Amino acid sequence: MRILHSLACVSVAFSLAACATAGPKPGEHPVRAPEGAGYGNYLNARLAANQHDLKSAAKFYRASLKDDPNNDDLLARAFLYSASAGEMDQAVALARKVVVSDPDNRAARTTLAVYELRQKDYGDVHKELAQSATGPFTALTIALLNAWADAGQNKTDAALAELEKLKGQGGADAIAAFQKALVLELAGRNAEAGDAYREALKLGGKGPRLVDAYGRFLERNGQAAEARAFYAGLGNDLSVAPIVQAATRRMAAGKVPAPLAADPQEGAAEALFGVAASLTDDASADVSVLYLHYARYLRPSLDLADILLADRFESLQKYRDAISLYDSIGKDSPYYGVTQVQVALNLSRLDDNDGAIAKLKTVVADDPDNVEAWTALGDIYRGAEKYREAADAYDHAIRVNGGADAKTWPLLYARAAAYESSGRWTLAEADLKHALKLSPDEPQLLNFLGYSWVDRGENLQEALAMLEKARALRPFDGYITDSVGWAYYRLGRYKDAATALESAVLLVPGDPTINDHYGDALWRVGRKRDARFQWNHALSFGPDAQEKTRIESKLKHGLESVEHKS
Repeated sequence: MRILHSLACVSVAFSLAACATAGPKPGEHPVRAPEGAGYGNYLNARLAANQHDLKSAAKFYRASLKDDPNNDDLLARAFLYSASAGEMDQAVALARKVVVSDPDNRAARTTLAVYELRQKDYGDVHKELAQSATGPFTALTIALLNAWADAGQNKTDAALAELEKLKGQGGADAIAAFQKALVLELAGRNAEAGDAYREALKLGGKGPRLVDAYGRFLERNGQAAEARAFYAGLGNDLSVAPIVQAATRRMAAGKVPAPLAADPQEGAAEALFGVAASLTDDASADVSVLYLHYARYLRPSLDLADILLADRFESLQKYRDAISLYDSIGKDSPYYGVTQVQVALNLSRLDDNDGAIAKLKTVVADDPDNVEAWTALGDIYRGAEKYREAADAYDHAIRVNGGADAKTWPLLYARAAAYESSGRWTLAEADLKHALKLSPDEPQLLNFLGYSWVDRGENLQEALAMLEKARALRPFDGYITDSVGWAYYRLGRYKDAATALESAVLLVPGDPTINDHYGDALWRVGRKRDARFQWNHALSFGPDAQEKTRIESKLKHGLESVEHKS
């Protein structure tokens, strides 16, 4: 039904990787394509790259390079796609070739530095980075990796000096403060580390990795009371809930956790992950993917890197790749439950609703208090038009949550939608009224309840006031504008209805119900030819069977031939 509407490229391109590499960029000059047999591999590589299939692109670029080994353009692409696909052994071998012809290539030098760090050849880390081209973004990476190379050589003060270079560089302050705390803790300088952690919390907020690191630090240093108070102060922040739950279990069992970064490799992985996590815009997504693979190479057990990489795949609609990453996370991870919910959502996106439902049933059987899992189960049931089951799942989510509040009103909204779709309007109405008490200025709630009343011919004046308020809050929402127009129509204000519905059609030009409504309003103001035009439009936009029958009747016999029930 129309009322449910509201519920309802990244590529590894040189243009984006310019902040990581000094290689060629599209638009500057074309890639020199290979000749002969290599051309087929080259075309396959281009196709795979356009489809965001990084592993296939890397494989075909390497094959194309094998056919044309002196092609520097192919070498650069084979290297970068290999690194971005997480095939680091291949990337390292290719990076060594890249720097022969392009000695200061940023991505190649960074890749080689990460490799040397993994090998614990800390002096060689410095040598690789010293030969890299520089720039603002590269300076951040160089300072972080140099700091951890120094830490690996027990040169703590030198590491701190590297991090000091980042002060005053905008968002780098928070990353630098966090890394400083990790370096100091690794060196056993705990008093200074505690100060650095608190400074990082002040600068960067309570992100999952920082919360985990500081909480572990407190626990490790005999500050159990301070740790409990710190965890309690986080409230109901869902982003850190798995960490708090794991810490609570750990402390109850009397276990002392390891530090978040127990060696320079893990510390550098945290640094690279922090950079990747900060790159949230689409234009930086390919660099984020590259840095996530660096982090995973240094610390294969970094679950959040897998989760963030899976999220990147989801944005590309590469749902099977995302599922593969989520499934790699073990049951001992505090994020296991979260990942299983994401697996189910991705199965649903692949039209495997049965598999998604089965997965979520397993999750809630193992963890009956998992609000996110119950909510996702409700969403998937609703998408499968199993509305009674959806309402039951939302009911579980609300009860586990301890009831709905100003932050969780969407649960009431979702359950109301399930109730309404299963023919239980009284229950739906009660949920919507309750949700509006919790969040009185939410346009979606105002529209849902207001439109439903209009559609049922109830409380028309009150409904119109609600809908006009929703439109004022969200003036460019065509569905809300349609609801206002339809309220005018039901009140007999046909000229006002035609004006509002014309705006709604312009905002959402392909919706059959809105065009149908507009046709009715035009008929009432005497513009019958225009009304038929809009009804024909509505038919062409694929209305459901019931709407189609009504519209066809109006086209043949006029509006008076039907009793319109939208």
